[in-house]
Amino acid sequence: MSFSDPLGDMLTRIRNAQMRGMDKVITPASKLRARVLDVLQAEGYIRGYAEVEKDGHKNIEIELKYFDGTPVISEIRRVSKPGRRVYSSKSDIPLVRNGLGISILSTSKGVMSDNVARSENVGGEILCRVF
Repeated sequence: MSFSDPLGDMLTRIRNAQMRGMDKVITPASKLRARVLDVLQAEGYIRGYAEVEKDGHKNIEIELKYFDGTPVISEIRRVSKPGRRVYSSKSDIPLVRNGLGISILSTSKGVMSDNVARSENVGGEILCRVF
């Protein structure tokens, strides 16, 4: 099955699974998805993820995180879309909810959160925002 926006598909699967109260969600594997999940895990928004093979296809199984029965991620939204790419210079990286949330950026030094991008002094494409 072909997707026009694979990252947006993964974010929607996470959002839908959390609305249903599921512990895990499965999404097709890709390097970009894995790098975004690395950032989400490092920032404490998900428990973790693992690559699994199902019916000859590589998938990623994401363990979602809850606190007192409510999802840790209250909002996860795609910013840069295939039809409209959004870039930001190092000085113009926006704060998400006055610094309570994060933006995930794709930079020349890899995929990273907005705080790391500011400390590394790089800008890039804003993939999504999480709160």
